[in-house]
Amino acid sequence: MSHHTLTLSATPSRRLAGDLAIWCFIGAELVAFAAFFGAYAFTRASHVAEFNLAQQGLNRDAGAVNTLLLLTASAFVVRAVQGALAGRARADAVWLLAAIVCGIGFLGVKGVEYAAAFDQGISLSSSTFHMFYLSLTFFHFMHVILGLVILVVLWAGMRAGRYGPQDMNGLESGAAYWHMVDLVWLILFPLVYVIH
Repeated sequence: MSHHTLTLSATPSRRLAGDLAIWCFIGAELVAFAAFFGAYAFTRASHVAEFNLAQQGLNRDAGAVNTLLLLTASAFVVRAVQGALAGRARADAVWLLAAIVCGIGFLGVKGVEYAAAFDQGISLSSSTFHMFYLSLTFFHFMHVILGLVILVVLWAGMRAGRYGPQDMNGLESGAAYWHMVDLVWLILFPLVYVIH
């Protein structure tokens, strides 16, 4: 009986990774994206043929490359957090740098996509589909930029040894935000680029 009690007390207590405020912010952001996605799906249901035709003009390969870049960036962020938790913040800061490079790659690919669309005369007023496509992807684009700013700050903090087993709050909060940006793209890409 005493051994059983000892085992229970030795079990680590679960805790929320990062700050509660960032989770409230992430929740609000997800609600905003969900409303956007809902409006897209509702409008699409009434204009299926129009949306399918306009959707054919999107570069799915570019979207797939960007999906891979964000997933890879998130994997690197996880490695960085694990390194800091193990007391290797300075050494494992390189993982955040790798994530930043992937994020910049995402912006580059998306920028090329936008340039091609604008060259074709596509704008918010081109069609209902293009209004949603440009609005949704640009809203997400701005979130990637904010995520990259956060990652740069975290990278500098890791290099300075600011994070470790006793102080993970800032790093975990920033990582949670980046994962939210990644999650939104994993919904946005199939919804806008793939699903007919």
